Amino acid sequence: MSFTLAIPRLSLSGENAVSDAIAMLAQQGVRSALVLTDRVIRGLDGGKLLFSALDKKGITYQVFDAIEPNPTTQTVDAAFAEFRKLSPDVVIALGGGSVIDTAKAVRILSANPAPVANYEGVHHDLKSGIMLVAISTTSGTAAEVTSNAVITDTARHIKMVIISHSIVPDIAVNDPAVLLSIPAAITASTGMDALTHAIEAYVSTGAHPLTDPTALESIRIITEWLPKAYDNGKDALAREMMAHGQFLAGMAFNSAGLGCVHSLAHQPGATHNLAHGVCNAILLPVVEEFNRVAAVPRFARIAQAMGVETRGMSEEDASIAAIAAIRTLSKRVGIPANFGTLGIVEADIEAWIQPALNDPCTPGNPRKLSPDDVRQLYKSAI
Repeated sequence: MSFTLAIPRLSLSGENAVSDAIAMLAQQGVRSALVLTDRVIRGLDGGKLLFSALDKKGITYQVFDAIEPNPTTQTVDAAFAEFRKLSPDVVIALGGGSVIDTAKAVRILSANPAPVANYEGVHHDLKSGIMLVAISTTSGTAAEVTSNAVITDTARHIKMVIISHSIVPDIAVNDPAVLLSIPAAITASTGMDALTHAIEAYVSTGAHPLTDPTALESIRIITEWLPKAYDNGKDALAREMMAHGQFLAGMAFNSAGLGCVHSLAHQPGATHNLAHGVCNAILLPVVEEFNRVAAVPRFARIAQAMGVETRGMSEEDASIAAIAAIRTLSKRVGIPANFGTLGIVEADIEAWIQPALNDPCTPGNPRKLSPDDVRQLYKSAI
């Protein structure tokens, strides 16, 4: 069986990465850009760095900043309308997963017939469309390196997942200077999102020798550096290390796939407009406690990567310690203990069960779930 690794053609990481990326675009003859972002990020350090770099290189740009968390099909349509008016040489996404996923959807529509809802699921035949540069402003989603886009379909009230190698950004940018003004709560939720990516990739049915090392190293980095970035957002080294950790997680899950943490998290995120990383963080120990029996040796190694002293432990005990370590880290960075604190009640669960089972992430789970399994997992998370 062959293995696939789909990654950006070029990845720039570290100090001055934003300026270097814009310089490369200018060298390639780019003269106009559509910048997709949100209203908050536009005014933070990342926006200032990007706009200054574009001005210095004489690249004209239009900004569309009406992208919300959990972007919808309506938002995609509005962003694509701006794209058609401008007809730019490149689309630049400045943001986290919501912004970059919207940009990926615009890229799809730039070369493939609307509506974007036509492309839910896995597609191997999409045309690539407009050049896409993704500048990550969070250390979590890894949207700048992956072939996934998650968009809320307002007609069906679900989060649809689009998967295609054609939407992997051409250039991925991780500049720690962009991350210094990100609030602690977003640092926590996106960091736990990255941890979820790494853990799910490592225990996924699609895990293989090219993804295992990156997943484990991602787990190690995030466990060490997320609390530091959470405590002090101006810690440039912590921000840079988290950028590396989430990038490695993206490389891992983009090939190995994910699992039912994501399948279950997509549903409350869509119906209650909750932060994706928070949903993942709440569900991660619950789902992985269920999965542990199907991958005891792997969970034992996750415990080691998270800094648990496992010498003298059996694999069984070490695997149990991994779940405890996940809970400890989540609590350390202020993630809510359960969905009940966010207004979710048991009556919400039934409508989520079948969409969770149908989610494209579900086949990668190391243990198969029945509808009652999903029901009980949700109840355990409330």
